[in-house]
Amino acid sequence: MVINRGYFKAVLLISFVLLLSGCTTSDPRETASTLAKKRQLKAREFVTDWITVRGWQRITPPVTRLRVYIEGDGFAWVSRTRPSDDPTPRNPVGLQLAAADPSANVLYLARPCQFIGPPLPAACQPRVWTDQRFSAAVVAAMNAALSQVKAQYPQVEFELVGYSGGGNIAALLAARRQDVIALRTVAGNLDVAYVNALHHVTPMPDAQSAIDVAPALKNLPQIHYSGADDSTVPPAVAGRFRQATGPRCTQVAVIPGMDHGGNWAALWPELLGRKVGCG
Repeated sequence: MVINRGYFKAVLLISFVLLLSGCTTSDPRETASTLAKKRQLKAREFVTDWITVRGWQRITPPVTRLRVYIEGDGFAWVSRTRPSDDPTPRNPVGLQLAAADPSANVLYLARPCQFIGPPLPAACQPRVWTDQRFSAAVVAAMNAALSQVKAQYPQVEFELVGYSGGGNIAALLAARRQDVIALRTVAGNLDVAYVNALHHVTPMPDAQSAIDVAPALKNLPQIHYSGADDSTVPPAVAGRFRQATGPRCTQVAVIPGMDHGGNWAALWPELLGRKVGCG
């Protein structure tokens, strides 16, 4: 695949800001597997029409409610002009949240091509985790993963949790499906165009954005957490989304001292205790 470096630089500088925090020298796959195993989360792959989605799950049948965690955008850029060869996150906050969840039924979904391989399959090209990371095809693949769970457990209803760009995916899935009963986001990029403008980058033409489906979510219980020190996806993003959905079922909460890639998992059991509801 030929990469137009000028195009990527103009369009997706925001990705570099979002995705490079928390890098480590250890193997991110090994680190993630160790964390998942410690929390009794078993590996699973969801094979969709065009791409594979990695997951880890802890499910005790029969299951009627399942909390699903969707990872952030991952390690998409090596530099401002060079996409990475592998989007596997170095700081998988979404997985850390899932591991901190004491519930009996938990599913974690990585984004397409994260934690897959090596080698990556042919479908895993840099556009999948850069300018097309919120494309219709990517959202459809994530939706297909949920539908495979639904086929296995027909009575299940989903509580969706999304971190960073995974928050955008979670909201888009909630608007698409009829079996989502709650939505939570952590540092969620719920207004893609606004965040891009905030960081002075040009629009992403293939991106679907949660803010555009916000009216369809006005009756869904939801809460959106932002870090007070988050300059990547600042609290104003969640505020704009609440304004778009209306306040009846949408809560926002700003966490003092927290930044975008901070230790959200340490606070997560407490934050999960906050009820979501309408009215």
